[in-house]
Amino acid sequence: MLPSQRALFDIPREVCFLNAAAWSPLPLAVQEAGRIGVGRKGQPWKLDAKFIAEQHERARKAAAALIGAEPVDIALIPSVGYGVSTAGKVLDVPRASRVLVLENDHTSPVLEWMSRAAEGGFTVEPVAQPADGDWTAAVLEAMARRGAAPLALVSVSSVHWSDGGALDLPRLAAAARAQGAALLIDATHDAGVRRIDVRTLDPDFLIFPTYKWVLGPYGRAFMYVAKRHQNGVPLEQTAPARKGVSAEAKVYFRDLAYADGARRYDMGERDHFITLEMAAVGMEMMAGWGNDPIVERLSMLTDRLADGLANSGVRVLDRKLRAPHLLCLAFPKGMSDDLPQKLAAENVYAAPRLGRLRISPHVYNDEEDVDRFVEVFKRVAL
Repeated sequence: MLPSQRALFDIPREVCFLNAAAWSPLPLAVQEAGRIGVGRKGQPWKLDAKFIAEQHERARKAAAALIGAEPVDIALIPSVGYGVSTAGKVLDVPRASRVLVLENDHTSPVLEWMSRAAEGGFTVEPVAQPADGDWTAAVLEAMARRGAAPLALVSVSSVHWSDGGALDLPRLAAAARAQGAALLIDATHDAGVRRIDVRTLDPDFLIFPTYKWVLGPYGRAFMYVAKRHQNGVPLEQTAPARKGVSAEAKVYFRDLAYADGARRYDMGERDHFITLEMAAVGMEMMAGWGNDPIVERLSMLTDRLADGLANSGVRVLDRKLRAPHLLCLAFPKGMSDDLPQKLAAENVYAAPRLGRLRISPHVYNDEEDVDRFVEVFKRVAL
């Protein structure tokens, strides 16, 4: 089990921060990378001509390592929404077909298809939030529903942000392939924590940002694109997306063919070397610790939370259905609107989400944080 990494973060002992699913604190090393990057921008004439391109590839490689991909299959993008919009431009969703999404899922893997449905002549079908918390069974049942329109796409988050329910990606991927449907995965709450291997999953697209679980900044995200979709038209038309458009060359528009691999889908103005290096450092730290040691630690913390809150009047998902790093408390009698503020007044931080309290520890948390949360929660909430 990975030991607590609190010493690598700027977190005072009196602060109990259990809200990584909203945004994670930056490790000291990531903060330092940002400071160094700002200094480089302050004196840009000192930058080596190869530096920015090397930063692109470093970040691409770091993102690929988290999901079992090859760097050539990774696009540099600013957000999950940007990636889903790119997929919307690349994928062909036939008329009279359907797209499956999760009820109350984040906007990114949902609204793109809702906005295209009327013009495209297809329907968007939300899978109702299951009463027993078993998202996998609910999605599989919806996929196999008799008499339904042909299934064109399953566009889902791999962990539901509001209740912490974890989807069994291998089972969903196999079911989607059996029906000839495409699979888009928003891995915002998964990449870097649970093991993901796109070589065996074979999704069409898998996308994640850096500002939550992989300890990076806002505005940086990465998109895996299956090779079968690497011949599409990107969301933006940029010089780096083409094989031969360069201001340094004698002929500007030398070769307008698109670049090979997923690079053609890179965002415009991708040369954010300050935050790109910060993102790379955070992802490299996560990869260095490894999925299994991280999961073992975070499972221990959420199990300890669940045990400490037993018989306190709140409900949590069964251990086998929830993600190891999110514990969402349901309140049969309703959660007090001011509970998060009462906790924050005690330097204890968790997030209200759709009537639940979402607790999301990370590698910087320890048993003392968990025990403190339980003590404060019982004092201010019950």
